[in-house]
Amino acid sequence: AIPSADQVRITTSLKSQRGSVWTKNKSIFEYWEVEVTFRVTGRGRIGADGLAIWFTEEQGLEGPVFGAADKWNGVGIFFDSFDNDGKKNNPGVIVVGNNGKLLYDHQNDGSTQALASCQRDFRNKPYPVRVKITYYQKNLTVLINNGFTPDKEDYEFCAKVEDMVLPSQGYFGISAATGGLADDHDVLSFLTFQLTEPGKAAPTPDVEIPQKDKEKYQEEFEHFQQELDKKKEEFQKEHPDMQGQPGKTTCAFFLSADDLFETVSDRELRQVFEGQNRIHLEIKQLNRQLDMILDEQRKYVSAVTDEIAKRGAGFPGQQGQVSQQEIETVVKTQEEVIRQINEMRNSVADALRSISGAQHPGSAAGGYETTQHFNDIKEHLHVVKRDIEHLVQRNMPSNEKPKCPDLPPFPACLSTVHFLIFVAVQTVLFIGYIMYR
Repeated sequence: AIPSADQVRITTSLKSQRGSVWTKNKSIFEYWEVEVTFRVTGRGRIGADGLAIWFTEEQGLEGPVFGAADKWNGVGIFFDSFDNDGKKNNPGVIVVGNNGKLLYDHQNDGSTQALASCQRDFRNKPYPVRVKITYYQKNLTVLINNGFTPDKEDYEFCAKVEDMVLPSQGYFGISAATGGLADDHDVLSFLTFQLTEPGKAAPTPDVEIPQKDKEKYQEEFEHFQQELDKKKEEFQKEHPDMQGQPGKTTCAFFLSADDLFETVSDRELRQVFEGQNRIHLEIKQLNRQLDMILDEQRKYVSAVTDEIAKRGAGFPGQQGQVSQQEIETVVKTQEEVIRQINEMRNSVADALRSISGAQHPGSAAGGYETTQHFNDIKEHLHVVKRDIEHLVQRNMPSNEKPKCPDLPPFPACLSTVHFLIFVAVQTVLFIGYIMYR
């Protein structure tokens, strides 16, 4: 691993490479949190092997587990790029604990030993991928930023392990390895925080790296880059027809050159497709939540109607006055609900228009416009989520809520026919765009 002023290159995009970085001193934190920013980039459609974040009782030596030694005592969070078991569940994030006796199961991608996992693609993203790992009161939580947005706090839940006992003191580290395929594994930051319970003293700040060491690391990194470029040129001259054979050491099949590498346009199309797929899932979830809200509204109105009928039977003289006041109050509430649903409908429509714009990026500024579309879509989805939460809070059952007779049901915000038409049109446009390219 070679450090510089702005990153640490754990491994380079050469075959069968290993690298790692470890803290020199043991961490004495009882509870801790780490935030790691990294990039995994490569020309291949498939990457190998992957990257690992460690907390172990002893410093890890070089070994077969993503560049670090096996039989560790602690925990490893593995970002596995290659699908060894052929189940098409990679790239993925796997949490594996060890008491110093376990041998990592490479053949099955650690699936038989994983305490928790999630499937996330962290290769070749527009922005660096961010990971937040928290260990507090025997609970280990992994959050991840998928690299589609520059927002540093936009994390998604990935995995959680409860009742996990880790060593009271240990070393933090990060390692990576390449196999038959190769990626550049670069770490931009590795921040470690101590978590303290309320009432305990705050920790003292750490001492920064001396400036002389920083300059030495920068010179070493530049020298390494020059040597790496020379090696690549020599390799290309000696093996002009040589194509990479994908996979880790245990891989037993090969891919053609067309399947192995992807062009810039293919990568852009793949990123657009991934973004649209995420938006499609979000819209489906919002549609389900809107249906639930409307169902709850109908139940409340039905219950209110029955209650008013009972009260009207008991107090025939006051029935007209009470019902009139309650009806006016509830009608105002229903009008507010309709207004907010219309706002959410407009937000979804804006998101769909942004999707259509993202399918036709310009020749000069296509990458920038696509990224801008994703950011706009994300903002619209946040607005829709906030409105739905507001509606749910407003429609919570309460004894003091006004009651009214049954009202006609409201139409669905997004019908199934409209949604299917939209999916068909989008598919035709997407296929036409691919044929045009």
